[in-house]
Amino acid sequence: MSDRDNSKGVGSNAMWGGRFADGPSSIMREINASIPFDKALWPQDIAASKAHVTMLGAQGIVSAEDTQAILGGLDAVAAEFAANGVPEDWDLEDIHMTTESRLAELIGPAAGRLHTARSRNDQVATDFRLWVRDAIDQVDAGLAAQQKALVTRAGEHAASIMPGFTHLQTAQPVTLGHHLMAYYEMIQRDRSRFADARARLNRSPLGSAALAGTGFAIDREMTAQALGFDSPTDNSLDAVSDRDFALDYLMAAAQCSLHLSRLAEEFIIWASQPFGFATLPDTLSTGSSIMPQKKNPDAAELVRGHSGRIVGCLTALMVTMKGLPLAYSKDMQDDKPPVFEAAGLLALSIAAMTGMVADTNFRTDRMREAAELGYATATDLADWLVREADIPFREAHHITGAAVKLAEEQGVALDQLALADLQAIDSRVDERVYSALSVEASVAARTSHGGTAPVQVRIRVAEARNALGME
Repeated sequence: MSDRDNSKGVGSNAMWGGRFADGPSSIMREINASIPFDKALWPQDIAASKAHVTMLGAQGIVSAEDTQAILGGLDAVAAEFAANGVPEDWDLEDIHMTTESRLAELIGPAAGRLHTARSRNDQVATDFRLWVRDAIDQVDAGLAAQQKALVTRAGEHAASIMPGFTHLQTAQPVTLGHHLMAYYEMIQRDRSRFADARARLNRSPLGSAALAGTGFAIDREMTAQALGFDSPTDNSLDAVSDRDFALDYLMAAAQCSLHLSRLAEEFIIWASQPFGFATLPDTLSTGSSIMPQKKNPDAAELVRGHSGRIVGCLTALMVTMKGLPLAYSKDMQDDKPPVFEAAGLLALSIAAMTGMVADTNFRTDRMREAAELGYATATDLADWLVREADIPFREAHHITGAAVKLAEEQGVALDQLALADLQAIDSRVDERVYSALSVEASVAARTSHGGTAPVQVRIRVAEARNALGME
């Protein structure tokens, strides 16, 4: 797409006007054409064109007769595209010329009035903003569905005990519900980032023309309102050359994909035989061509892999934009493929992980057994010594380390050590300590706001259900 705007016929050379005597070479034709990918913009191109010509008619720039002819023709073009797809004529370069050419075939010379007071520069900037805005709305709906799945399963497992890890080493007991709600919080931040991006992009470039605005008495407020924008943009140079909205979308998508990748990795680990915490749904797993016992977490692994591609899409567009002077440059034609690719990958990843969360069978018995290993309640012993024996934490930490060493030597859990053995380490320990050493006692004690205690998890789940409209 570029700022070559004269539209006196249906062929590429005629569209460019009399400046070009010869048609493009085959190399130029191929490198210049964007229709193979920007055809995805056809609904937005039709909508923006209808808003534009309606405004031209209202301003008396285009006659009422031609306005109605153009509107009717655009509806007919839209019906054809919806039914048969968008034809790929590389001589027409892009979706804008493709639409206008077909419009001319349907209604004749009146079609040439559609491009009055606009350029392909503000046309594509408008169409692309509309597409990204639609993509944000779609991803938000997908993330809301994922949150509902997380909240539902968290409510089921508010008291299901599992090991919490740091460095992938057993740290302290937590509940599965608490663990799942951590991802609810991540997705909530993702939704807020997409919402912020949507708010910033929601200004209309239409009417900025090639770069300097137009001398026609257009009404930019009217077209902005018709397309659901909050207002028109305030600087025509910036409006046609801005792709911040696409980068904002990709930044939010990249961050979201990292969260999805982390969640996918959890399920991959949990489903492995050494862990055995989960049995993944058959619908999101595959078998092996040689090992009949295998059930591979391929969907989760692909989500993990897609995150790298989405981050790559962000990097690609950032590098494309980094050195461009104002206003439009042809490099910017390459803005759409990374956004389209990322949007497709992200939608698949969200759907896959939503299904994974909803349909996985959690082996809570194995989780609880694992929580009892690795002396996960050691911190609880130290906390008890601080709270009940008035011992400074650093000293309590040392005492607890000695108790863990003794338990390791005896091959028992902390709550299975004899009281005499514990008192041999420190005489201030008494029988009340056992009330703090079970995994159930450990999670129940974590009642601080946002803690893993089942009572806290249920509060967070109820709040989330209310926020999601699940009640």
